[in-house]
Amino acid sequence: MFATNAAPRLELAMTEPAETHEPEVEEDGTYALRPRDVSAILAAVEEGDAERLTLLMEPLHAADIADLLEQIDSSERKALLDLYHHEMDGSILSELDESIREEVISILRPEVLAEAVRELDSDDVVDLVEDLDAEQQTAILGALDQTDRVAVEQALSYPEFSAGRLMQREVVMAPEHWTVGDAIDYLRGHDDLPEQFYHVVLIDPRMHPIANVTLGKIMSSPRSKPLAELAETVFKAIPVSEYEGDVAYAFNQYHLISAPVVDAEGRLVGQITIDDAMAVLDEEHEEDILRLAGVGDGSLNDRVFETMKQRFPWLAVNLVTAIIASLVIAMFEDALTQIVALAVLMPIVASMGGNAGTQSLTVAVRSIATRDLTGSNVWRVIRREVLVGLFNGIAFAVIMALIGIAWFGSPVLGYVIGTAMVINLVIAGLAGTVIPVLLDKVGVDPALASGSFVTTVTDVVGFFAFLGLAVLWIL
Repeated sequence: MFATNAAPRLELAMTEPAETHEPEVEEDGTYALRPRDVSAILAAVEEGDAERLTLLMEPLHAADIADLLEQIDSSERKALLDLYHHEMDGSILSELDESIREEVISILRPEVLAEAVRELDSDDVVDLVEDLDAEQQTAILGALDQTDRVAVEQALSYPEFSAGRLMQREVVMAPEHWTVGDAIDYLRGHDDLPEQFYHVVLIDPRMHPIANVTLGKIMSSPRSKPLAELAETVFKAIPVSEYEGDVAYAFNQYHLISAPVVDAEGRLVGQITIDDAMAVLDEEHEEDILRLAGVGDGSLNDRVFETMKQRFPWLAVNLVTAIIASLVIAMFEDALTQIVALAVLMPIVASMGGNAGTQSLTVAVRSIATRDLTGSNVWRVIRREVLVGLFNGIAFAVIMALIGIAWFGSPVLGYVIGTAMVINLVIAGLAGTVIPVLLDKVGVDPALASGSFVTTVTDVVGFFAFLGLAVLWIL
């Protein structure tokens, strides 16, 4: 009778969906704060209208509120938090950029901070406090229950950027001999389960995790079914000391949703979920992009002096490489004096080489980070990049040779710049691939150091090839 009545209700629910409140979308189709909403919120803050502010903030997701706090300046941020403090949610704190999280925490009243932190899972609390000073750490830890505080303190004892820092202590586990019915009764009888979880972890009598069972399989199987027969075919246990970048790679590579974390004896101590692993992967991608540009790990909220300190060393390195390139040019001072056209065309050769080298470099660094570039395919990739440089060089050599002839009326000058273009683009493809591979082999981050070396190589080779050929063929 129950099954008979259930079907029509299901059909009705599918054909006439309940009204939902969809997030408002910008005109370009992206989900983001609208400028007029930010203006309305700041106007409410300026007028001291707490009721209006709450009304405007209530529909916003925690990530949007965090974005709002990051976009406004320090004085506006303090005024907003003073007016909105009683509505502060722990998830907002976890979404904030690290560069302003400490400032926000210092503004919040202790009782507001305590209430916000109590709502968070242990991994979010660890992420929140690990970069704070000792005084603020003590304030947050003091707001937690004894059990939660011990869990967070233990997580903080693990090395930075390890699985132990990334994991949450809340895990739903079951003995390996349980049935589906045992698991369902357990889940229904406990009100202290994690707010979100995807698997029940099966453990042996020594607390060693042996399998994962998804909630979907549990709910769709008969009560008498042994959980061990529903185990996922792919199961990975993460050592507590594993580097978080390797953890994120494993999640991405094996399509994991969650994975148990084990100590040195193989005992279950926590779990990592896909949202945390993907956050690490996103940070790694962002870090690579920033380092390729020589700007370190800065953010839009860093102060002027902090940003200057991050960028100055790599600008200094670039200055040294520029001086090296200038020394090459100085070797051909007489040629430049006699043929002014060389000075006009010379930057084109170096610029094309630099851009081609950056293209190869970006592909190589990204492939190293994702572990797609390995010892088994490195020579094939190098050969491909060299051939791409060769064919692009020939194509642009023809174009530049024609431009050189038409511009300066000298066929020989066209041949010189065309040949130099081919040489430099071939070297650019080679250097852009080989240099990051070699740096990775010696333990240097290729994203951080490759750019300066590749630029130096393409500048020096470009100038030397162009000016050297000009001396041989024209003078």
